[in-house]
Amino acid sequence: MDLPVINRRHFLYLSAIAGMGVLAGCAVNPVTGRQELMLMSESQEISIDQQNSPHQISADYGRVQDKTLNDYVSYVGRNVAAQSHRPDMPYSFHALNAPYVNAYAFPGGTIGVTRGILLDMENEAELAALMGHEVGHVAARHTSQRMTRGLLTAVLLSGVTAAVGPDLGDLVSGLGGIGAGALLAGYSRNQEREADSLGLEYMARSEYNPEGFVGLMNMLNEMSGKNENSMAVLFSTHPMSSERYETALNEVSTRYQAQKHTKPIFRERYMDNIAGLRRIAPAVKALQQGDSHMAQRNPDKAKEQYQRALNIAPDDYAGNLKMAKCQLSMEQYQLARRYAARAAEVYPDEPQAVHILGMTSIYTGNFENALNEFNRYHEALPGNPNTIFFQGLSYEGMGRREPSAQKYYEFLQQVNQGDYAAHAHSRLQEWGYLQ
Repeated sequence: MDLPVINRRHFLYLSAIAGMGVLAGCAVNPVTGRQELMLMSESQEISIDQQNSPHQISADYGRVQDKTLNDYVSYVGRNVAAQSHRPDMPYSFHALNAPYVNAYAFPGGTIGVTRGILLDMENEAELAALMGHEVGHVAARHTSQRMTRGLLTAVLLSGVTAAVGPDLGDLVSGLGGIGAGALLAGYSRNQEREADSLGLEYMARSEYNPEGFVGLMNMLNEMSGKNENSMAVLFSTHPMSSERYETALNEVSTRYQAQKHTKPIFRERYMDNIAGLRRIAPAVKALQQGDSHMAQRNPDKAKEQYQRALNIAPDDYAGNLKMAKCQLSMEQYQLARRYAARAAEVYPDEPQAVHILGMTSIYTGNFENALNEFNRYHEALPGNPNTIFFQGLSYEGMGRREPSAQKYYEFLQQVNQGDYAAHAHSRLQEWGYLQ
Protein backbone atom coordinates (compact mmCIF):
# COMPACT_ATOMS: atom_id res chain seq x y z
CA MET A 1 0.00 0.00 0.00
CA ASP A 2 1.42 3.40 -0.99
CA LEU A 3 1.66 6.08 1.66
CA PRO A 4 0.33 9.56 0.90
CA VAL A 5 2.84 12.36 0.54
CA ILE A 6 2.03 15.10 3.06
CA ASN A 7 3.63 18.39 3.93
CA ARG A 8 4.87 19.20 7.43
CA ARG A 9 1.98 21.54 8.30
CA HIS A 10 -0.58 18.89 7.34
CA PHE A 11 1.41 16.30 9.31
CA LEU A 12 1.34 18.44 12.46
CA TYR A 13 -2.39 19.07 12.00
CA LEU A 14 -3.14 15.37 11.63
CA SER A 15 -1.01 14.60 14.67
CA ALA A 16 -2.82 17.21 16.74
CA ILE A 17 -6.31 15.92 15.97
CA ALA A 18 -5.43 12.22 16.16
CA GLY A 19 -6.41 11.85 19.80
CA MET A 20 -9.38 14.21 19.85
CA GLY A 21 -12.85 12.91 20.45
CA VAL A 22 -14.00 14.23 23.82
CA LEU A 23 -17.00 16.53 23.87
CA ALA A 24 -17.89 18.99 26.57
CA GLY A 25 -21.07 18.49 28.53
CA CYS A 26 -22.66 18.94 31.93
CA ALA A 27 -23.00 16.14 34.44
CA VAL A 28 -24.04 15.76 38.05
CA ASN A 29 -21.11 15.18 40.37
CA PRO A 30 -22.04 11.92 42.13
CA VAL A 31 -20.47 13.10 45.40
CA THR A 32 -21.70 16.70 45.64
CA GLY A 33 -24.92 16.37 43.63
CA ARG A 34 -24.06 19.59 41.79
CA GLN A 35 -23.98 20.15 38.03
CA GLU A 36 -20.42 20.42 36.68
CA LEU A 37 -18.91 20.89 33.26
CA MET A 38 -17.26 17.57 32.35
CA LEU A 39 -15.27 16.73 29.22
CA MET A 40 -15.61 13.00 29.84
CA SER A 41 -18.78 10.98 30.11
CA GLU A 42 -18.80 7.90 32.30
CA SER A 43 -18.46 5.67 29.24
CA GLN A 44 -15.43 7.70 28.13
CA GLU A 45 -13.88 7.36 31.59
CA ILE A 46 -14.23 3.59 31.33
CA SER A 47 -12.92 3.51 27.75
CA ILE A 48 -9.86 5.64 28.55
CA ASP A 49 -9.20 3.45 31.57
CA GLN A 50 -9.40 0.27 29.49
CA GLN A 51 -6.99 1.70 26.91
CA ASN A 52 -4.41 3.03 29.35
CA SER A 53 -4.44 1.03 32.57
CA PRO A 54 -3.05 -2.21 31.05
CA HIS A 55 0.05 -0.29 29.96
CA GLN A 56 0.60 1.20 33.42
CA ILE A 57 0.07 -2.19 35.05
CA SER A 58 2.67 -3.70 32.71
CA ALA A 59 5.04 -0.78 33.36
CA ASP A 60 4.68 -1.74 37.03
CA TYR A 61 5.75 -5.30 36.14
CA GLY A 62 2.26 -6.76 36.20
CA ARG A 63 0.17 -8.21 38.97
CA VAL A 64 2.01 -10.15 41.64
CA GLN A 65 2.08 -13.90 41.01
CA ASP A 66 0.60 -14.55 44.42
CA LYS A 67 -3.07 -15.47 44.07
CA THR A 68 -3.68 -15.17 47.80
CA LEU A 69 -2.42 -11.59 47.85
CA ASN A 70 -4.24 -10.56 44.67
CA ASP A 71 -7.52 -12.04 45.87
CA TYR A 72 -7.10 -10.35 49.24
CA VAL A 73 -6.41 -6.90 47.76
CA SER A 74 -9.41 -7.32 45.47
CA TYR A 75 -11.61 -8.44 48.39
CA VAL A 76 -10.76 -5.40 50.50
CA GLY A 77 -11.08 -3.03 47.55
CA ARG A 78 -14.46 -4.32 46.46
CA ASN A 79 -15.86 -4.11 49.98
CA VAL A 80 -14.85 -0.47 50.19
CA ALA A 81 -15.99 0.40 46.65
CA ALA A 82 -19.44 -1.03 47.41
CA GLN A 83 -19.87 1.77 49.97
CA SER A 84 -18.90 4.55 47.53
CA HIS A 85 -21.00 7.07 45.64
CA ARG A 86 -20.36 5.10 42.42
CA PRO A 87 -20.65 1.45 43.45
CA ASP A 88 -21.58 0.29 39.94
CA MET A 89 -18.31 1.33 38.27
CA PRO A 90 -16.33 -1.65 36.91
CA TYR A 91 -13.74 -1.58 39.71
CA SER A 92 -10.72 -3.85 39.61
CA PHE A 93 -7.97 -3.97 42.21
CA HIS A 94 -4.41 -5.10 41.56
CA ALA A 95 -1.38 -5.83 43.72
CA LEU A 96 1.55 -4.88 41.49
CA ASN A 97 5.13 -6.13 41.32
CA ALA A 98 6.69 -2.65 41.29
CA PRO A 99 8.85 -2.10 44.40
CA TYR A 100 8.32 1.64 44.67
CA VAL A 101 5.74 3.01 47.11
CA ASN A 102 2.54 4.00 45.34
CA ALA A 103 -1.16 3.51 44.76
CA TYR A 104 -3.24 4.97 41.95
CA ALA A 105 -6.67 4.98 40.35
CA PHE A 106 -7.70 5.25 36.72
CA PRO A 107 -10.99 7.05 35.97
CA GLY A 108 -12.92 3.87 35.14
CA GLY A 109 -12.12 2.17 38.44
CA THR A 110 -8.85 0.32 37.83
CA ILE A 111 -6.83 0.67 41.04
CA GLY A 112 -3.28 -0.50 41.65
CA VAL A 113 -1.18 -0.82 44.80
CA THR A 114 2.51 -1.67 44.69
CA ARG A 115 4.52 -4.14 46.72
CA GLY A 116 6.39 -1.22 48.24
CA ILE A 117 3.35 0.32 49.89
CA LEU A 118 1.86 -3.05 50.87
CA LEU A 119 5.02 -3.78 52.87
CA ASP A 120 4.83 -0.42 54.64
CA MET A 121 1.27 -0.81 55.92
CA GLU A 122 0.53 -2.69 59.13
CA ASN A 123 -3.10 -3.83 59.01
CA GLU A 124 -6.17 -4.33 56.85
CA ALA A 125 -7.81 -1.14 58.10
CA GLU A 126 -4.90 0.85 56.64
CA LEU A 127 -5.28 -1.01 53.34
CA ALA A 128 -9.02 -0.24 53.38
CA ALA A 129 -8.20 3.42 54.02
CA LEU A 130 -5.81 3.44 51.06
CA MET A 131 -8.40 1.77 48.84
CA GLY A 132 -11.04 4.19 50.07
CA HIS A 133 -8.86 7.16 49.15
CA GLU A 134 -8.28 5.86 45.61
CA VAL A 135 -11.96 4.95 45.19
CA GLY A 136 -12.69 8.50 46.33
CA HIS A 137 -10.78 9.86 43.33
CA VAL A 138 -12.95 7.72 41.04
CA ALA A 139 -16.20 8.57 42.83
CA ALA A 140 -15.54 12.32 42.72
CA ARG A 141 -14.44 12.11 39.06
CA HIS A 142 -11.18 13.90 39.76
CA THR A 143 -9.54 12.91 36.47
CA SER A 144 -12.51 14.31 34.55
CA GLN A 145 -12.31 17.51 36.57
CA ARG A 146 -8.63 17.94 35.76
CA MET A 147 -9.24 17.29 32.10
CA THR A 148 -12.10 19.77 32.01
CA ARG A 149 -9.88 22.42 33.54
CA GLY A 150 -7.42 21.99 30.71
CA LEU A 151 -4.68 20.23 32.65
CA LEU A 152 -4.64 17.08 30.53
CA THR A 153 -5.79 17.78 27.00
CA ALA A 154 -2.50 18.91 25.49
CA VAL A 155 -0.58 16.09 27.14
CA LEU A 156 -2.99 13.39 25.99
CA LEU A 157 -2.74 14.65 22.41
CA SER A 158 1.05 14.62 22.29
CA GLY A 159 1.93 11.21 23.73
CA VAL A 160 3.56 10.85 27.14
CA THR A 161 5.34 8.30 29.26
CA ALA A 162 3.87 6.02 31.87
CA ALA A 163 4.07 7.14 35.46
CA VAL A 164 7.36 5.52 36.34
CA GLY A 165 10.80 7.06 36.50
CA PRO A 166 12.32 8.22 34.35
CA ASP A 167 15.47 6.50 35.52
CA LEU A 168 18.31 5.14 33.42
CA GLY A 169 16.55 1.81 32.99
CA ASP A 170 13.42 3.48 31.65
CA LEU A 171 15.43 5.53 29.18
CA VAL A 172 17.09 2.48 27.61
CA SER A 173 14.02 0.22 27.70
CA GLY A 174 12.14 2.17 25.04
CA LEU A 175 8.77 1.41 26.63
CA GLY A 176 7.30 4.89 26.90
CA GLY A 177 3.54 4.89 27.35
CA ILE A 178 0.24 6.03 25.91
CA GLY A 179 -1.07 8.68 28.25
CA ALA A 180 -1.10 6.80 31.54
CA GLY A 181 1.27 9.32 33.08
CA ALA A 182 -1.10 12.16 32.24
CA LEU A 183 -4.10 10.32 33.64
CA LEU A 184 -2.19 9.76 36.88
CA ALA A 185 -0.72 13.26 37.02
CA GLY A 186 -0.80 15.12 40.30
CA TYR A 187 -4.08 15.80 42.06
CA SER A 188 -4.71 19.20 43.56
CA ARG A 189 -4.60 19.61 47.32
CA ASN A 190 -8.36 20.15 47.34
CA GLN A 191 -8.87 16.89 45.46
CA GLU A 192 -6.61 15.11 47.94
CA ARG A 193 -8.62 16.53 50.84
CA GLU A 194 -11.85 15.35 49.23
CA ALA A 195 -10.43 11.88 48.53
CA ASP A 196 -9.27 11.70 52.16
CA SER A 197 -12.74 12.57 53.43
CA LEU A 198 -14.39 10.08 51.10
CA GLY A 199 -11.85 7.38 51.84
CA LEU A 200 -12.44 7.71 55.57
CA GLU A 201 -16.19 7.62 55.02
CA TYR A 202 -16.06 4.55 52.76
CA MET A 203 -13.74 2.51 54.99
CA ALA A 204 -15.80 3.37 58.07
CA ARG A 205 -18.99 2.30 56.27
CA SER A 206 -17.19 -0.96 55.49
CA GLU A 207 -16.99 -1.62 59.24
CA TYR A 208 -13.27 -0.95 59.67
CA ASN A 209 -11.77 0.89 62.60
CA PRO A 210 -11.17 4.48 61.42
CA GLU A 211 -7.85 4.41 63.27
CA GLY A 212 -6.64 2.65 60.13
CA PHE A 213 -7.02 5.92 58.27
CA VAL A 214 -5.03 7.75 60.92
CA GLY A 215 -2.35 5.07 60.67
CA LEU A 216 -2.18 5.49 56.89
CA MET A 217 -1.95 9.28 57.13
CA ASN A 218 0.73 9.02 59.81
CA MET A 219 2.76 6.65 57.62
CA LEU A 220 2.47 8.96 54.60
CA ASN A 221 3.26 12.04 56.66
CA GLU A 222 6.45 10.45 57.99
CA MET A 223 7.43 9.25 54.51
CA SER A 224 6.94 12.68 52.95
CA GLY A 225 9.86 14.07 54.92
CA LYS A 226 12.33 11.39 53.87
CA ASN A 227 12.88 12.48 50.24
CA GLU A 228 13.53 8.91 49.07
CA ASN A 229 13.40 7.95 45.40
CA SER A 230 11.01 5.04 46.03
CA MET A 231 8.38 7.52 47.25
CA ALA A 232 8.89 10.29 44.69
CA VAL A 233 6.07 9.28 42.35
CA LEU A 234 3.59 8.86 45.20
CA PHE A 235 4.08 12.38 46.52
CA SER A 236 4.28 13.95 43.05
CA THR A 237 0.78 12.62 42.31
CA HIS A 238 -0.63 12.72 45.87
CA PRO A 239 0.72 15.84 47.62
CA MET A 240 1.06 15.14 51.34
CA SER A 241 0.98 17.63 54.20
CA SER A 242 0.80 17.60 57.98
CA GLU A 243 -2.60 19.24 57.56
CA ARG A 244 -3.99 16.03 56.03
CA TYR A 245 -2.73 14.02 59.00
CA GLU A 246 -4.12 16.50 61.53
CA THR A 247 -7.48 16.53 59.75
CA ALA A 248 -7.61 12.74 59.94
CA LEU A 249 -6.88 12.86 63.67
CA ASN A 250 -9.63 15.41 64.23
CA GLU A 251 -12.21 13.56 62.12
CA VAL A 252 -11.58 10.22 63.79
CA SER A 253 -11.68 11.69 67.31
CA THR A 254 -14.99 13.49 66.65
CA ARG A 255 -17.14 12.25 63.79
CA TYR A 256 -15.98 8.64 63.99
CA GLN A 257 -15.19 8.41 67.69
CA ALA A 258 -17.65 5.59 68.43
CA GLN A 259 -16.10 3.30 65.82
CA LYS A 260 -12.61 3.80 67.26
CA HIS A 261 -13.43 1.56 70.19
CA THR A 262 -15.65 -1.05 68.53
CA LYS A 263 -14.42 -1.83 65.02
CA PRO A 264 -11.48 -4.10 64.05
CA ILE A 265 -8.23 -3.27 62.29
CA PHE A 266 -7.44 -6.90 61.30
CA ARG A 267 -3.69 -6.80 61.80
CA GLU A 268 -3.25 -10.58 61.93
CA ARG A 269 -5.36 -11.14 58.83
CA TYR A 270 -3.33 -8.56 56.95
CA MET A 271 -0.03 -10.11 57.95
CA ASP A 272 -1.26 -13.59 57.03
CA ASN A 273 -2.30 -12.49 53.55
CA ILE A 274 0.94 -10.66 52.79
CA ALA A 275 3.09 -13.43 54.29
CA GLY A 276 4.54 -14.40 50.91
CA LEU A 277 5.48 -10.80 50.22
CA ARG A 278 6.98 -10.34 53.68
CA ARG A 279 9.27 -13.33 53.07
CA ILE A 280 10.96 -11.47 50.22
CA ALA A 281 10.78 -8.00 51.79
CA PRO A 282 14.60 -7.63 51.78
CA ALA A 283 14.58 -8.27 48.03
CA VAL A 284 11.95 -5.58 47.46
CA LYS A 285 13.97 -3.12 49.56
CA ALA A 286 17.09 -3.98 47.53
CA LEU A 287 15.16 -3.27 44.32
CA GLN A 288 14.22 0.12 45.75
CA GLN A 289 17.88 0.85 46.44
CA GLY A 290 18.82 -0.26 42.95
CA ASP A 291 16.19 2.02 41.46
CA SER A 292 17.58 4.91 43.48
CA HIS A 293 21.04 4.31 42.00
CA MET A 294 19.59 4.07 38.48
CA ALA A 295 17.82 7.40 39.02
CA GLN A 296 21.24 8.84 39.91
CA ARG A 297 22.74 7.35 36.71
CA ASN A 298 24.89 4.92 38.67
CA PRO A 299 24.28 1.50 37.08
CA ASP A 300 27.27 -0.17 38.76
CA LYS A 301 25.82 0.37 42.23
CA ALA A 302 22.34 -0.46 40.95
CA LYS A 303 23.61 -3.78 39.62
CA GLU A 304 24.90 -4.69 43.08
CA GLN A 305 21.48 -4.07 44.63
CA TYR A 306 19.61 -5.90 41.89
CA GLN A 307 21.94 -8.87 42.31
CA ARG A 308 21.30 -8.76 46.04
CA ALA A 309 17.57 -8.92 45.34
CA LEU A 310 17.99 -11.83 42.92
CA ASN A 311 20.10 -13.72 45.45
CA ILE A 312 17.07 -13.59 47.75
CA ALA A 313 14.37 -14.08 45.10
CA PRO A 314 15.98 -15.49 41.92
CA ASP A 315 12.65 -15.89 40.12
CA ASP A 316 11.39 -12.39 40.85
CA TYR A 317 10.02 -10.96 37.61
CA ALA A 318 10.69 -7.32 38.43
CA GLY A 319 14.16 -8.15 39.73
CA ASN A 320 15.16 -9.93 36.54
CA LEU A 321 13.76 -7.19 34.32
CA LYS A 322 15.38 -4.41 36.31
CA MET A 323 18.69 -6.22 36.04
CA ALA A 324 18.11 -6.57 32.29
CA LYS A 325 17.53 -2.82 31.95
CA CYS A 326 20.59 -2.11 34.08
CA GLN A 327 22.71 -4.31 31.83
CA LEU A 328 21.25 -2.57 28.77
CA SER A 329 22.34 0.79 30.18
CA MET A 330 25.85 -0.64 30.61
CA GLU A 331 25.82 -1.93 27.01
CA GLN A 332 26.05 -5.52 28.24
CA TYR A 333 23.50 -6.68 25.71
CA GLN A 334 23.92 -10.45 25.99
CA LEU A 335 23.63 -10.29 29.77
CA ALA A 336 20.59 -8.05 29.40
CA ARG A 337 19.01 -10.60 27.08
CA ARG A 338 19.72 -13.42 29.52
CA TYR A 339 17.91 -11.65 32.36
CA ALA A 340 15.01 -10.57 30.14
CA ALA A 341 14.63 -14.13 28.88
CA ARG A 342 14.54 -15.37 32.47
CA ALA A 343 11.85 -12.81 33.28
CA ALA A 344 9.78 -13.98 30.31
CA GLU A 345 10.20 -17.56 31.48
CA VAL A 346 9.02 -16.93 35.05
CA TYR A 347 6.06 -14.73 34.01
CA PRO A 348 5.04 -15.66 30.43
CA ASP A 349 1.73 -13.76 30.62
CA GLU A 350 3.37 -10.38 31.35
CA PRO A 351 4.59 -8.77 28.10
CA GLN A 352 7.17 -6.20 29.26
CA ALA A 353 9.92 -8.82 29.17
CA VAL A 354 9.22 -9.44 25.47
CA HIS A 355 9.64 -5.73 24.77
CA ILE A 356 13.00 -5.72 26.55
CA LEU A 357 14.05 -8.76 24.52
CA GLY A 358 13.20 -6.73 21.42
CA MET A 359 15.41 -3.90 22.65
CA THR A 360 18.35 -6.27 23.14
CA SER A 361 17.86 -7.43 19.55
CA ILE A 362 17.80 -3.82 18.32
CA TYR A 363 21.01 -2.99 20.17
CA THR A 364 22.78 -6.07 18.78
CA GLY A 365 21.58 -5.48 15.21
CA ASN A 366 19.38 -8.58 15.03
CA PHE A 367 16.51 -6.72 13.40
CA GLU A 368 14.52 -9.72 12.20
CA ASN A 369 14.48 -11.11 15.72
CA ALA A 370 13.57 -7.66 17.06
CA LEU A 371 10.61 -7.42 14.69
CA ASN A 372 9.29 -10.79 15.83
CA GLU A 373 9.58 -9.75 19.47
CA PHE A 374 7.93 -6.37 18.99
CA ASN A 375 5.14 -8.07 17.04
CA ARG A 376 4.64 -10.47 19.96
CA TYR A 377 4.54 -7.56 22.40
CA HIS A 378 2.04 -5.68 20.22
CA GLU A 379 -0.23 -8.73 20.05
CA ALA A 380 -0.15 -9.09 23.83
CA LEU A 381 -0.49 -5.38 24.64
CA PRO A 382 -1.59 -3.27 21.66
CA GLY A 383 -1.70 0.49 21.69
CA ASN A 384 1.83 1.59 22.66
CA PRO A 385 3.09 3.95 19.93
CA ASN A 386 6.71 3.24 20.84
CA THR A 387 6.22 -0.37 19.78
CA ILE A 388 5.11 0.89 16.37
CA PHE A 389 8.27 2.98 16.15
CA PHE A 390 10.48 -0.01 16.95
CA GLN A 391 8.64 -2.13 14.40
CA GLY A 392 9.51 0.57 11.88
CA LEU A 393 13.11 0.68 13.09
CA SER A 394 13.34 -3.10 12.75
CA TYR A 395 12.05 -2.96 9.18
CA GLU A 396 14.53 -0.16 8.46
CA GLY A 397 17.38 -2.27 9.83
CA MET A 398 16.27 -5.14 7.58
CA GLY A 399 16.38 -2.83 4.56
CA ARG A 400 12.61 -2.97 4.05
CA ARG A 401 11.81 0.68 3.41
CA GLU A 402 8.11 0.43 2.49
CA PRO A 403 6.86 -1.31 5.67
CA SER A 404 9.27 0.81 7.70
CA ALA A 405 7.75 3.99 6.28
CA GLN A 406 4.26 2.70 6.99
CA LYS A 407 5.14 2.11 10.64
CA TYR A 408 6.86 5.49 10.98
CA TYR A 409 3.83 7.19 9.45
CA GLU A 410 1.53 5.33 11.85
CA PHE A 411 3.75 6.32 14.78
CA LEU A 412 3.70 9.99 13.80
CA GLN A 413 -0.09 10.00 13.78
CA GLN A 414 0.15 9.53 17.54
CA VAL A 415 3.45 11.16 18.63
CA ASN A 416 4.93 14.32 17.14
CA GLN A 417 7.80 15.20 19.45
CA GLY A 418 10.90 13.62 20.92
CA ASP A 419 13.85 11.73 19.47
CA TYR A 420 11.75 8.91 18.03
CA ALA A 421 9.45 11.34 16.24
CA ALA A 422 12.45 13.25 14.90
CA HIS A 423 13.97 10.03 13.53
CA ALA A 424 10.70 8.92 11.93
CA HIS A 425 10.09 12.36 10.46
CA SER A 426 13.63 12.52 9.09
CA ARG A 427 13.33 9.13 7.40
CA LEU A 428 9.97 9.96 5.82
CA GLN A 429 11.44 13.17 4.46
CA GLU A 430 14.57 11.41 3.23
CA TRP A 431 12.51 8.70 1.51
CA GLY A 432 10.13 11.18 -0.12
CA TYR A 433 6.99 10.45 1.87
CA LEU A 434 6.99 13.79 3.70
CA GLN A 435 7.75 17.15 2.12
